[in-house]
Amino acid sequence: MGRGRTVVRVKLLSVNIGKPRPNPWKNLGATGIDKRPAEGPVAVREPGPKGTGAVGLAGDRVYDVKHHGGTDQAVYAYAREDLDIWEGELGRPLPNGSFGENLTTAGLDVNAALIGERWRIGPDVVLEVSCPRIPCGTFQGWLEEEGWIKRFTRAVRPGPYLRVIEPGDVRAGDPVEIVHRPGHEVTVAFAFRAMTLEPELLPRLLVADALPEEDLERIRRRA
Repeated sequence: MGRGRTVVRVKLLSVNIGKPRPNPWKNLGATGIDKRPAEGPVAVREPGPKGTGAVGLAGDRVYDVKHHGGTDQAVYAYAREDLDIWEGELGRPLPNGSFGENLTTAGLDVNAALIGERWRIGPDVVLEVSCPRIPCGTFQGWLEEEGWIKRFTRAVRPGPYLRVIEPGDVRAGDPVEIVHRPGHEVTVAFAFRAMTLEPELLPRLLVADALPEEDLERIRRRA
């Protein structure tokens, strides 16, 4: 695969499922950003196109169907190490799932992951890094931090969305292996910078053909 098999062993600390709650921050009836660690295995599957609210984890869904969910945003991952940094900066505890992530990882710099990189989680599931998370008003309202969107953006620790390549079950404690790295150097952090802070970098994203097609089309129009 790619430039050869690279194996880095990390693990899942938790698999987090959304608990529906009212969304006063957008003109929507509910939000699934309130993620809580699940007990036992959780099924992971391909959710299909955006627009239905379906995501990759059984028991979870999104309510802003225009902007979230679907194949290219099936699963969202965030590193415990990055949550710990934010705990120090915000001066408050941030339990696993606090950022609305489905997977809280340990031992992996998720923002240094390449677009198109693949992770095997447990014995069966393979996920592919598709794009960075872009913060929204619901995220800011959920954390109750004024100016959060700008602060989160400047930090360039967005965490990646992933698509489902091979379905199966995942659970807390599962090992994670990087089983494929593509032949370019576009990381999650670099893509995020280009899409938010430094649009002059956008043409350099076109080598990352695993980006969602809607993002690639937007980049081609602006490049």
